[in-house]
Amino acid sequence: MSEFDYKEELKRIPHKPGVYQYFDKGGELIYVGKAKDLRNRVGSYFVNDRQLNSKTRVLVRKIQRIAFTIVDTEIDAWLLENNLIKKHKPRYNVMLKDDKTYPWIVIKNEHFPRIYWTRKYIKDGSRYFGPYASVGMMHIVLDTIRELFPLRTCNLNLAPQNIAKGKYKVCLEYQIGNCKGPCEGFQDEEDYNQNLSDIKDILNGKISVVTNRLKMQLNGAIAQLKFEVAHNLKAKLDKLGNYQSKSTVVSASISNVDVFSIASDESYAFVNFLKVMNGVVIQTQTLEMKKRLDESDAELLTLAIPEIRSRFNSVSREIIVPFDLEIESTPEYVKFTVPKAGDKFKLLELSLKNVAYFKKERLTQYERLNPELKTERILLQMQKDLRLNVLPRHIECFDNSNIQGSFPVSAIVVFKDAKPSKKDYRHFNVKTVEGPDDFATMEEAVYRRYKRILDEEQPLPQLIIIDGGKGQLSAALKSLRLLGIERQLTVIGIAKRLEELFYPGDQYPLYLDKKSETLRVIQHLRDEAHRFGITFHRNQRSRKTFVSELENIPGIGKTTVERLLKTFKSVKRIKEQSDEELKKVLNQKQLMALRTYFPEN
Repeated sequence: MSEFDYKEELKRIPHKPGVYQYFDKGGELIYVGKAKDLRNRVGSYFVNDRQLNSKTRVLVRKIQRIAFTIVDTEIDAWLLENNLIKKHKPRYNVMLKDDKTYPWIVIKNEHFPRIYWTRKYIKDGSRYFGPYASVGMMHIVLDTIRELFPLRTCNLNLAPQNIAKGKYKVCLEYQIGNCKGPCEGFQDEEDYNQNLSDIKDILNGKISVVTNRLKMQLNGAIAQLKFEVAHNLKAKLDKLGNYQSKSTVVSASISNVDVFSIASDESYAFVNFLKVMNGVVIQTQTLEMKKRLDESDAELLTLAIPEIRSRFNSVSREIIVPFDLEIESTPEYVKFTVPKAGDKFKLLELSLKNVAYFKKERLTQYERLNPELKTERILLQMQKDLRLNVLPRHIECFDNSNIQGSFPVSAIVVFKDAKPSKKDYRHFNVKTVEGPDDFATMEEAVYRRYKRILDEEQPLPQLIIIDGGKGQLSAALKSLRLLGIERQLTVIGIAKRLEELFYPGDQYPLYLDKKSETLRVIQHLRDEAHRFGITFHRNQRSRKTFVSELENIPGIGKTTVERLLKTFKSVKRIKEQSDEELKKVLNQKQLMALRTYFPEN
């Protein structure tokens, strides 16, 4: 709790929409937020302290002064919050992670305007289009325009008086047909500006308008038998069609909308933006956000939308989003749409696919550079999926092996930070169980394991996995209760058939997504315990079978059997030895008995 008297502060804050600002003891602005009701929102930070996450509690402890600004509508609060965050960059506010300066296509404000790309936006009366998130796409647009329309590329001052004085001569661009030579008066401004009109329509995404205009001109040229003109117009239509094929066409009925979607994990969020003009996606970009106060997807998207729209100069009146945002939109400013079907829903799906792919690629890149990030992400996901109070950094899994009750053994495998810790694997020969009793075997193994851990004062695992259903889980829990540690850790059972997870006292099993990383880790634990247990069981069975077989030979006792196995390792190798080798362990009488028992083929 902060040192200042928040109750007195709350008394002066009204129940109105607006923006609030938190300052620390040094007077630094540390957080900016918006609210439908300023007093209720600010009060929630102090009254519901126990419900806040740890990062937010740290913020609250630093607050020493509160300032607020009342606005007329939630939209105004939304925009003011964004402007303050961009201006002051408070420590606890989320910022979009993107240091790029995006390129623009500019139509210069001059006689016979030049068209080129730039990263500098200068307010000199020129017309700017963009910015373009993809430099490649921007060059495709420029190349298409230059193929369709002959335009000047020089930086000469083509004022009428300069042209009239004959100050300039045409260059190579004129000779090869890329320019019509306005510098010598071979093209007037009216003709040049007619081309500019088509260019502006293309840059605004109105490709069909230009296409229809060219088709009308083509039909007119054919009717007048101007076949060379018609050929040039047909070439332009083909080039424009080629350009249009490189654009993502969604629906001609969607004129001007912005589409936003979000994907996040515990630390990062990624926001995708699609700009749609006249049914064509003309801009797309995905930006990254680093979480500061465990913000929800709705809060992050609310912060990202005005910032991205500002960067890309978007004034669309409709914004498509994946879920409702707590902003009461006004029709004269913007309309938020959450589509459920149709062309707009397909647009949203396209955005969601893009943001999901970007998230996967970026997190894979981060985890490749820093493997600990992947470990933390998996552990956090396991904690969430399995409803644990702590990260399961130390997990142990039990599995039993026997054949019709013969040679029963139990295996324990240990995972630390979601990876096998093979030096900590253990196995038990079951001592107290007679016959095929899997529950009693599990009870003995669990009791012996954790009795020893307690005696040696070793740390307990955060999670125990029992390979089996409710019966095995109950047996394990019985031993944990006898030791008094059932509340110090979490124990769950996994049934093989449907990969069901059982919790003590819970009637219904938990089913995880078959593709979830949590289930993959649990399956890896279970499979590793099974492999380790089966290997030990086979070794024990093989060794005891050999011992039993050798002990059946008259005159050879248990001690001699152990010496034989220690020297020659297996019954097969014993059979293969010469008499001279066997006499190193056996006397003549024992040798004769062994040869009689294992006659040569």
